[in-house]
Amino acid sequence: MYYETSKNDHGLPHNPFKAIVAPRPIGWISTIDKEGRPNLAPYSFFNGIGDAPPMVMFASTGFKDSAANIAETDEFVCNMASYDLRDAMNISSAPLEHGVSEFERAGLEMAPSKLVKAPRVAAAYTALECKHLKTVRMQDLEGNDTQSWVTFGQVVAVHIDDSVLVNGLLDLTKVRPLARLGYKDYSVVDELFQMSRPAV
Repeated sequence: MYYETSKNDHGLPHNPFKAIVAPRPIGWISTIDKEGRPNLAPYSFFNGIGDAPPMVMFASTGFKDSAANIAETDEFVCNMASYDLRDAMNISSAPLEHGVSEFERAGLEMAPSKLVKAPRVAAAYTALECKHLKTVRMQDLEGNDTQSWVTFGQVVAVHIDDSVLVNGLLDLTKVRPLARLGYKDYSVVDELFQMSRPAV
């Protein structure tokens, strides 16, 4: 099949775009507002964008609390959403009123960060403490503002639960990170294989 996104004439019951751009890691973003109130929300448009220095990005449709809090405080944390925390992650995606704690609603304990004020998810196997680089409102091909906001951050500190380190390596089969697919679907990493990059 073939369709043009400007027409969206795919004829399918649901738009397949998110099912094609998959799997997507989930950035479980914790922030605080200028009053010090915590916020926690998962974002499936999330990824690393460099490693020297390490940098990450996440995007939201609409200028949501996470982006607003980061614009105010210049700090955030990316927590690992793992299979054993799937229900809490899902609960934290609810559109709560500003200032209502998703940590409390999801029954999650907060842990202090070291270099940023935003708390971590205590039960998360990994967490990346980040400082805000910039937030960009994306424009379309005609130069019109969209509702897509992309927040960029530099990772300044890393937390890893020692229980998922095996022979000096992060064992993702122990973490079992969640990934977002299309529709209401998720996947989990529980099997790995290796390939070496070929030499020229």
